[in-house]
Amino acid sequence: MSLRSFTVACTVALSAVTAAAQQKTTSQRVGAADLAPPLVALVSQPESELRAVVSRYTTDRAALLRRYDVRYGTERRARLRDFERAWQARMREIDFDRLGPEGRIDHILLTKRLGYELSLLDREDKQVMEMVRFAPFFERLTALPEERRRLEPPDAAALARVLTVITKAIDSARTAVDSASRGPKNPDTVAVRKDRIIAYRTANALDGLRRNELERWYNYYAGYDPTFTWWIRDPWKRADEAVTRYVRTLRERIVGYKEGEDEPIIGDPIGADGLNADLDVEFIPYTPQQLIAIAEKEYAWCEAEMKKASREMGFGDNWLEAVEKVKNLYVEPGKQTEVIRDLAYEAIDYVESRGWLTVPPLAKEIWRMEMMTPERQKVSPFFLGGEVIQVSYPTDGMEHEEKMMSMRGNNPHFSRATVQHELIPGHHLQGFMTSRYNQHRQEFSTPFWGEGWALYWEMVLWDSGFPRGPEDKVGMLFWRMHRAARIMFSLGVHMGTMTPQQAIDLLVNKVGHERANAEAEVRRSFLGTYPPVYQAAYMLGALQFRALEAELVKSGRMTPRTFHDQVLRGGRMPVEMVRAMLLKQSLPKDYKTSWKFYSGLEVQ
Repeated sequence: MSLRSFTVACTVALSAVTAAAQQKTTSQRVGAADLAPPLVALVSQPESELRAVVSRYTTDRAALLRRYDVRYGTERRARLRDFERAWQARMREIDFDRLGPEGRIDHILLTKRLGYELSLLDREDKQVMEMVRFAPFFERLTALPEERRRLEPPDAAALARVLTVITKAIDSARTAVDSASRGPKNPDTVAVRKDRIIAYRTANALDGLRRNELERWYNYYAGYDPTFTWWIRDPWKRADEAVTRYVRTLRERIVGYKEGEDEPIIGDPIGADGLNADLDVEFIPYTPQQLIAIAEKEYAWCEAEMKKASREMGFGDNWLEAVEKVKNLYVEPGKQTEVIRDLAYEAIDYVESRGWLTVPPLAKEIWRMEMMTPERQKVSPFFLGGEVIQVSYPTDGMEHEEKMMSMRGNNPHFSRATVQHELIPGHHLQGFMTSRYNQHRQEFSTPFWGEGWALYWEMVLWDSGFPRGPEDKVGMLFWRMHRAARIMFSLGVHMGTMTPQQAIDLLVNKVGHERANAEAEVRRSFLGTYPPVYQAAYMLGALQFRALEAELVKSGRMTPRTFHDQVLRGGRMPVEMVRAMLLKQSLPKDYKTSWKFYSGLEVQ
C-alpha cells in the first residue's frame, strides 16, 4: 500500500471513530432554540418579599468573614456576635403580618439562622476554653494576626519580647504534656477520651494557625519593614519551631499518632445538646435517640430485602456473601468511565420517559466527568458528583490491595444505584436549578434538602422497578443500608455512645464495606469538614421528601412533575419549609418545627 493510500485509510478509520463518539453525545446537546429557554416560568415565579434582605445578610456576613479571618480569633467571635445581634434587632422591625407565604418562610428561616449562629459562637467559646488547658498561650497567638488586620503599626521590639514569652510558654506546656503522658493510663476512660479530643482539636488549631494566619502575619512585615525583621526574625523562628514541636508532642503523646501511620480518627463530638441545637435549625422534631430508632427500622427493612435478593442469587439468607459476589463483578481498568457515562444516560432517559420532572436541555449537556486522585480516594473512596462527576477508580501507581478495594467498592451494580444520585435527577440537577431559582436561599442550604433529595430518588427508582435483577437490588440496598448506618454512627459518636472504631466495624459487619473504604468513610465524617448532622441527613431528608410525596402526589393533589419541579425551583431550605411552600401555608411568626414525617415510631 502506498503512503498516500495508507494515509487515506487511516483518515477514513479515524473519521468513523470520531463520528461514532459524536453520535453518543449528540442527543445530549442543546439546540439553538433551547439556548434561550422560554421565560414565562421566570416571569410568573412567585418571589419572597425578603429576597433582597436575605441576600444582603449573606453578602455582609461573607464580607465580615473575609475581614475577620482568624479561626478561633477572639476579635472574630466578638464582631460576628455583634453582627448577628444587630440583624436580630433589624428583623424585629419587619411587619411579619404583612408578608406573604414566601416572605414568611424566609423570615422564619433567617430568624432561626441568626439564633443558631449565635449558639455556634457560644460553642466555639467553650471549645477555646477547653483548648486553653493544653495551650494557655493560644489566644495571644491568635491576637498577632488580628492586630495586623487592624493595620496597627507593629512595635517590633515589644513583639520580640512577646514571642520570646510565648515560646517559653509553649516549651513549658510541651514538657508538662510529655511528662504527664508517661504515666499508666486506661485509654478507655471518659477522661482520657476527652483529653484526646481536646488535644486533637488543639493540635489542629495550632498547626492551622502556624501554617496560615501566623505565616501570613510574619511575611506581611518581613523584608518590607527592616526594623521588624531585625527584631523578629530569630524570635519568630524559635516560636515557629516551638509550635511545630508541640503539635507533634500533642499528636504523639495524647492523640496517639505514630510516625508513618494514618492519623487516628478522633473527631470532635458536640454531645446531645449540640445535636439538639443542630437538629432544631434543620426543623427536625425528633431527638437523636429517636433518629437512631428510625435508622434501625430502616436498616431492618433493608436487611429483609437484602435477604430476598440473596436468595435469588443462591446464597440463602447469607446476604453478605451476595454482597461479596456483586463486588467481584467490577469492570476492568480503563472501563469505569464508560460505565458511569452509560449509567448517567440511562438514568436521564428513565426519569424523562416517565414524565417525573422537567430536565432542562442545557443541564443534560453541560455535566462533565473527571478522575479522582489517589490521595482524595483515601477519604472519598466512592465517586462524588454535581456538575462534574468525580470517578473513584484505581490508578496504576496504587498498591494492589488499594486497587482491588477501589474496584470492588465501585462495581457497576453499586454504581448504578448512585450515578443518578450525583447527576440527574440528583446533585447536578439540584445545582443547576437552585443557581437559577431562589438563589438567595443558598443561605439556608441544608444536607437534609441536598443529600435527602438525591437519596429520595434512589427510593423512587427502587419502587418503580429500576433494579434489573438481584445484583442491582444488592447494589441499591447496600447504599440504603449505608445511609441508615450513617445515622447510627454519626449521632452515636457525637453523643459518645460509639467510638470511631465501632463505627468502622459497623460499616464492615452490618453493611459489607471493604475495611479501608469503611475507614475512609468514618474518617471523612469526623475530619471537621462536614457539620455534625450531615451524614444523618441523607436518609432523614429522603424520608422527609418521601412523606411529602405521599401527602401531595400519592394523594392526587399534585402530579409528580409539578411536585418535583416546584421543589427544585423553591430553593435550598429545610424540607419542612418546602412543605409549607408547597401547601402555601401562612406560617405564624413564632413557628416551631412540628411535622412528624415518620410514622410508626415507637420511641417517645
